[in-house]
Amino acid sequence: MESAAATPEGDLVTITGLTREFSSGGGLMTPRRTMRAVNDVSLRVPRGKVTGVVGESGCGKSTLARLVLRLIDATAGTVAFEGTDLANRSPGQMRKLRRRMQMVFQDPYSAIDPRYTIRRALLEPFQVQGVAQTAAEARAAVDELISMVGLSPRMVASFPHQLSGGQKQRVGIARALALRPSFLVLDEPTASLDVSIQAQIIDLLEALKEDLGLTYLFISHDLSLVRYFCDRVVVMYLGRAMEILPDATARPRHHYAHALLDSNFEPDPARRKVITMLDGEIPSPFAVIPGCAFADRCPAASDLCRRERPVLTDLGGGHMIACHHPRD
Repeated sequence: MESAAATPEGDLVTITGLTREFSSGGGLMTPRRTMRAVNDVSLRVPRGKVTGVVGESGCGKSTLARLVLRLIDATAGTVAFEGTDLANRSPGQMRKLRRRMQMVFQDPYSAIDPRYTIRRALLEPFQVQGVAQTAAEARAAVDELISMVGLSPRMVASFPHQLSGGQKQRVGIARALALRPSFLVLDEPTASLDVSIQAQIIDLLEALKEDLGLTYLFISHDLSLVRYFCDRVVVMYLGRAMEILPDATARPRHHYAHALLDSNFEPDPARRKVITMLDGEIPSPFAVIPGCAFADRCPAASDLCRRERPVLTDLGGGHMIACHHPRD
């Protein structure tokens, strides 16, 4: 398992044993049940790189994104940003730290207050952080941000309902960059956009990364996009990290990771392939599973898999896998 002590100095964020539990029930007729949305996840986010996180719906990707920025508190484990343990920071200290770590949300339609003009939305981070500005400085800041994301300066007087989805997402990116962070968590930033607009947003994020020296944690369910955009890929299943690929072209050796990453179709008719379907159903998130969470659906599962949970092991070169019987 990756640990804070073992990660190289080039890591901007180090996540160790991160767990988040949610409970339901506990009433007169309903027993209390607990699920682990994120279960003992350890990984690192190298500085200046794009670390992608993929997995089926409900695997804990978005919960992980919010835990990394401490938008919600962890049940167990640590998140260290530039060596600083976020769990030990007071609300005032976290507010200052969030100048350097921001989030771009999935839904651009609900991410901006509909009562705010775009100018006011872009100035909100400065107001929340108590950054004093003269009128001239505020105008210059808004003009710079709106230009940075490729929008017309005339749009700053518009309201969100007057913009398209792609334009609203550009505003969301601009607002996240207002205080010049070094780390952005991108929670499926293209999921609600048309394909042509998705490509424009990815091109913008790529250019901003190079120009500003940004580090991204990129949450997505679009496997082709992850392979195109990300430097490293984390594959999650039922709240756990099953495999961490050191680069997007690496061959997955976990049986689930292989099935997942092999499930996207090639756009070239000459490269058509047969998709191998997985048998079985995803276990209930409330189930207590002593062994591997994927054992009931894995073709290579043994009694050891059902009895003992595998831990992330380094296969070399930063390729991590949690599997007793990896693929050759």
